[in-house]
Amino acid sequence: MKKILKMGSAFIGIIVGAGFASGQEILQYFTSFGMMGIVAALVSTALFAYIGMILTRLGSRLRTTSHKEVIYKISGRFLGTIIDYIIIFTLFGVGVVMVAGAGSNLEQQFGIPPFIGSLLMVVLVFITILLNVDKVVAVIGSITPFLILAVVGVSVYCLLTMDTSFAVLDPIAKGVDTTLPNWFISSVNYVSFNIAVGASMSLVMGGAEKDEKTAALGGLVGGLGLGILILLSHLAIFSKVDVVGDAQLPMLAIINEISPILAVFMAFILYGMIFNTAVSMFYAFGARFVEIGTKNFRIFVFITLAIGFALSFLGFKNLVANFYPLIGYLGLLLSGILIYSSFKLPKKVHR
Repeated sequence: MKKILKMGSAFIGIIVGAGFASGQEILQYFTSFGMMGIVAALVSTALFAYIGMILTRLGSRLRTTSHKEVIYKISGRFLGTIIDYIIIFTLFGVGVVMVAGAGSNLEQQFGIPPFIGSLLMVVLVFITILLNVDKVVAVIGSITPFLILAVVGVSVYCLLTMDTSFAVLDPIAKGVDTTLPNWFISSVNYVSFNIAVGASMSLVMGGAEKDEKTAALGGLVGGLGLGILILLSHLAIFSKVDVVGDAQLPMLAIINEISPILAVFMAFILYGMIFNTAVSMFYAFGARFVEIGTKNFRIFVFITLAIGFALSFLGFKNLVANFYPLIGYLGLLLSGILIYSSFKLPKKVHR
């Protein structure tokens, strides 16, 4: 049971990035559909639980150490190549969104111009990758439980202090800008986007677990836990949508309303989550093309970060609205193949 819960919480940690933590993802994917956002959250929960279970089970069955071998095994050379490039595109794109998010975070909380927060993030990421300081990332990663507690705490507070009904807030929520056409496509798109981001690490994590059943249950529990967090976040933002509907980081805006001191603490937690995600994305992106630790690797990462900084000027809210759904549509191919492979599992690999 301990192993299952540990794997489940790790799965949540992989998926719960800064976009989720900020509340901007939840606002656009769920809250913008008002009451139907609750149904969308339940659909996403079911899909996360099932696909999470498939990912960790496949990883365990094939004893994988890389997403590449599993992807080619279950989808063949042609489709495998397409999915591999979708994952590569996702790594770079999410890295850019994190750089933009760093600027928005410091701007909203401290009034600092966004390019300063973004530039600071780029410098920190480059230094970390240069030094290869895995421990720094691990320490920042340990922030995830505090983030989960914050989401649960804020959601409970918002629901207990609501002075307007959801029925009254429904038309206000539906007035929030979103590039997604309806609640159902939005819920499926959100899952496929996050699976494209987290598939690589989830497969490797499953590969480290010899017992296939434990691995599968770990993914299932993680998916269910993630769904509960999505639902709670949606209800929190929905209950305050009249106040935080225009905010770049709605969750931070809600916490600021509760306690400005708590909001400062949350801003640093968010910045840490953004840093963690950014390092993971740019490091994995660089590693896909150039040998880690070489001079060429450092040059490649520097150029990539410079391009990422330039693209961050498109704005965090704008990038989440347009880039994330695009990844979601591309990721449908990966999600479809994963669901299909659950009915035709490849033979076990013994290592």
